[in-house]
Amino acid sequence: MTEILRTAAELPDAACPAEPTETRKLTRSIGVVGGTLLTLSCLTPASSLFVIVPGSFATLGTGTALTLVIATVLCIAVAFCYSELGTLIPSAGGEYAMVGTLTGRFSGWLVFIQALIVVMIVPPIIALGTADYLAPVIHVDAKVMGAAVMLLATVMGLLDLRANAWITGIFLVLEVVASAVVAFLGFSHTHRSASVLVHPVMAGEHGASAPVTSGLIVAGLAAALFILQGFSTAVYLSEEMENPRRTVSRTVLWTLAIGAAVVLVPVVAITLGAPDLNTLAGGDIAGMVQKWSDSGVGTFISLCIALAIVNAAIVMVIQNSRVLFASARDNAWPAPIGRGLAALSKRFGSPWIATLAVGVPGAVLCFVPVATLNGVTGVAVAALYAFVALAALASRRGAHKEREGVWRMPLWPVVPALLLVVLVWVLAQQAARDLLITGGVTAVAALYWVFYLRPRRDTHWVITIPEDELAS
Repeated sequence: MTEILRTAAELPDAACPAEPTETRKLTRSIGVVGGTLLTLSCLTPASSLFVIVPGSFATLGTGTALTLVIATVLCIAVAFCYSELGTLIPSAGGEYAMVGTLTGRFSGWLVFIQALIVVMIVPPIIALGTADYLAPVIHVDAKVMGAAVMLLATVMGLLDLRANAWITGIFLVLEVVASAVVAFLGFSHTHRSASVLVHPVMAGEHGASAPVTSGLIVAGLAAALFILQGFSTAVYLSEEMENPRRTVSRTVLWTLAIGAAVVLVPVVAITLGAPDLNTLAGGDIAGMVQKWSDSGVGTFISLCIALAIVNAAIVMVIQNSRVLFASARDNAWPAPIGRGLAALSKRFGSPWIATLAVGVPGAVLCFVPVATLNGVTGVAVAALYAFVALAALASRRGAHKEREGVWRMPLWPVVPALLLVVLVWVLAQQAARDLLITGGVTAVAALYWVFYLRPRRDTHWVITIPEDELAS
């Protein structure tokens, strides 16, 4: 499918917005350190730990840690796929550019829709957790606070990317400190044996414990993949990384390793340190910290968590705006919409309309019940990884096999093949409602492809790669 791999200069006139192509190039300004800071911040291990993990405690009890370990192993395979594909196809389009180039435009379009589901839903889910952790200082309605965080993140997303890398890096330090303190306190107040980590139990009826079945763990893997999934941000930033063929793979792998540690160690500590299984299932980590320490430490941890959530929202808006920017550059939309989404700020070089298109609807979504969004996101993430694994299987055929300077994963094609099988199995265990909602959105997108994009295939949805990358 290499015929769809084109530079912007090679596109027909009708495919290009009215603005000169040069104004639509992103600036290469970040290396491994800056990219890792931004990617770790999008993985946002602390906000995932304190906002999403409590839901896993409720359904998996002490099996949460085991589920995350299994998810980490799966994510290593996913990281290998992202590293190879991200250096082979370095584009701000991320997954859709990689999959679309290697397996066809229609597959790339479906991947884009899965990514769009994730990028529009995840930031408000994270932002909605802010109010709970600001409670020691100020009481604000969770929906109002979540919307305010999304709007703040939108403003920050309009600034220069290098400045944001250091701003989010400072917040990231606070995240890691908060996670380290929670881990220390949890290990200092253990109430159960480490055997519950490999023989997990959960709160049952009348105060009794109940075993966690393998079926529950498999079903919980979608949420666990969601908790760890931010390491993929590196491929979205590949057009803004210096020497992406070297930087992308290092950033992906380093981010996964550090992020998984920042999540897993406190999860184990909380699992062992929770006073009882009902408290663990309640997921009130701030409350447990208060019991393990004094109110001052609890307040400090809560404020660090709140900052971590703000940090996550900022980086997610940055990442997600690049996805919309790339889709507009590749002519996924009618011309007026595409010209707007492809516009770059003259002062900061950021895709400012695409940033607004992500941040403002995200603020609105904060007023939608979060329970209706969590399951759909887990399904979309698993489906996204399955498409990436499929593309990895096709990454070494034809001209792509001979490309120089591409990071190649070990144990290919075994790794992507096994990953694909496991992800399909995980998807089969998800709730029917979540599968139907995600499938419905995907079906509508398929109709858009059939009736709008496919008839205009010569000028629309032509996946582009920066000219300097094709020449390398």
